[in-house]
Amino acid sequence: MNREIPSNAFDSLLVDSVVSDPTPKMCYHRRRSVLFSLLAIAAAALPVVAVASQDARAGRGAQVGAAAGPLKVFVLAGQSNMQGHADVRTLEVLAMDPRTAPLWEELVDADGAPRVCDDVWISSIGSAEEEQTGRLTAGFGAQGGGPKIGPELAFGVTMRRLLGEPILIVKTAWGGKSLHTDFRPPSAGPYEFNESQLQAFAKQGKDVDSIRAEKAEATGRYYRLMIEHVKAVLDDVERVYPQYDPVRGYELAGFVWFQGWNDMVDRGTYPQRAEPGGYDAYSEVLACFIRDVRKDLAAPDLPFVIGVMGVGGPVEHYGPDQQRYKGIHQNFRDAMAAPASLPELEGVTAVRTEEFWDMEVTALRRRERELAPDLKRIDDQRQAGELTSEEAESAREELRAKTFNERERTLLEKGVSNAEYHYLGSAKILTQVGEAFAEALILAERAR
Repeated sequence: MNREIPSNAFDSLLVDSVVSDPTPKMCYHRRRSVLFSLLAIAAAALPVVAVASQDARAGRGAQVGAAAGPLKVFVLAGQSNMQGHADVRTLEVLAMDPRTAPLWEELVDADGAPRVCDDVWISSIGSAEEEQTGRLTAGFGAQGGGPKIGPELAFGVTMRRLLGEPILIVKTAWGGKSLHTDFRPPSAGPYEFNESQLQAFAKQGKDVDSIRAEKAEATGRYYRLMIEHVKAVLDDVERVYPQYDPVRGYELAGFVWFQGWNDMVDRGTYPQRAEPGGYDAYSEVLACFIRDVRKDLAAPDLPFVIGVMGVGGPVEHYGPDQQRYKGIHQNFRDAMAAPASLPELEGVTAVRTEEFWDMEVTALRRRERELAPDLKRIDDQRQAGELTSEEAESAREELRAKTFNERERTLLEKGVSNAEYHYLGSAKILTQVGEAFAEALILAERAR
């Protein structure tokens, strides 16, 4: 069974087909032309219905009608893109696109400042030196360089809207961490160096025993920190969520995994990564990760979303300078999504985040790079004394004004705040990703 949700906005729930086994199951197939959303499902099929059309979604008013029950807790885990490197200033770009303008209105107040969610609380570790707790707003992304956001902001706002009740988010994310080592789950066993790695160590005259000892010490460290923190929050919910009612209790309601970069670029661990099946080991360890998380958190049916790495957008749209790693990127994405197709792992959904990549900004950045020779000529003239600094700056400004219109310049200046591997530090990308994660969990819950 393929449980992938195309990571466009959720405008219509597409049921493409039913698997041909004795127990029909719902299949979500990747189809870029179709956007997903929660819509009313026949009462006979599901007891609770959710959101309907694009018009309803634009109003951001649809909710799942839920009676007061346990506080729903959601875990967001991963590496730097789960931390989030989108500077708050990039939120403004959402208002420039009719598709994301409704989300912009939901995330900011009348003055354009990020909203503070009164009844969405968060505990976050890994994004700052100390644990961050409080009501959800901007600033729970990676620290340094001003307040930033990750998927958590739109995830929390969307989940609150869809459930119609308060929620708690537990976020555990550390930059530069792998699944093969740092988040390696217990059931995956120890990390085993492959033959090519061992040969390289020998050629370099390295102490293999020492390397193995260091690897053993590092293996699973961040998996354990993640589990320990989630348990610590659940053991004392009121510390993070002051209005918590212990009589109602809590329900661990969903887990989102958004990671991948450090594994994708590791040619040592995945020496055949350019070949079909070159990342099979990642799929296997991720399946172990899902099983172990459910076991260690005593939540055997915990709905699980895999945020499939999508840096660069759909590979069929890659430019000439990206073709050399097009196959590697696609192989890794397919390996990340693979556990969602395992029949023994029910309740696992893959969301292809490539669909939220800002292709307009990408095209503008390509055009901007084409200005490099002219900009270098201007700089050479300045250094040669042919232009003053003021004249050089005026020439650069004139060149940009001839190349880009006002809207395009705004997108370039305010739509990007970080590198491509950090999803351009784009709030437009990461808020849509967070929204899709929330909607995918709701779909998975209602399909159970």
